[in-house]
Amino acid sequence: MKRAVLITGGVVVAAALVVGLVVFKPWLLFTDVRVDEVLPTVQSSQPAVTPVPVATPDPGSSPMPTPTPDPVPVALASGTFVSQEHSTTGTATIIQNPDGTRVLAIENLDTTNGPDVHVWLSAADAVEGYDGWFLAGGAAYVDLGVIKGNQGNQLYEIPADVDLSAYRSVSLWCVQFSVGFGAAQLG
Repeated sequence: MKRAVLITGGVVVAAALVVGLVVFKPWLLFTDVRVDEVLPTVQSSQPAVTPVPVATPDPGSSPMPTPTPDPVPVALASGTFVSQEHSTTGTATIIQNPDGTRVLAIENLDTTNGPDVHVWLSAADAVEGYDGWFLAGGAAYVDLGVIKGNQGNQLYEIPADVDLSAYRSVSLWCVQFSVGFGAAQLG
């Protein structure tokens, strides 16, 4: 009888250990995934204007051409990451490409690896420390996908129908544990 209890107890402990490993994935705390995508070179506000040579117009000629903007990506908003549940550094920038598409560029990211961490545009503010751990989970958000890596530079496409004025921050949100790793206030 004693032996059956020990065997049953051993099986229960082993099963709990396997479930714990599958759910919590503790090895992620000790591994880093570095991503180094090429980030676009952006202009901080309005596109540059290509100068047009000035010439004295002939009275019978057509009007002089007007300057045209150079087709360069423009930074619409950016912010620096603050740590929430995990130490997090880097910057987040929303970029509008010349064709009108928008991307989120995360530059020099350094955070802890974890299970099921997503990149969100969030209506919540980015608050550092424990006070910010759960803010993004209670606000409107747009999920841009699973984080590509916990270190480096990465790009995420922003759907065309997203109204950026509704979102104040970028959150690195752990869906599995409903907690923010870090967030960047956009401004």
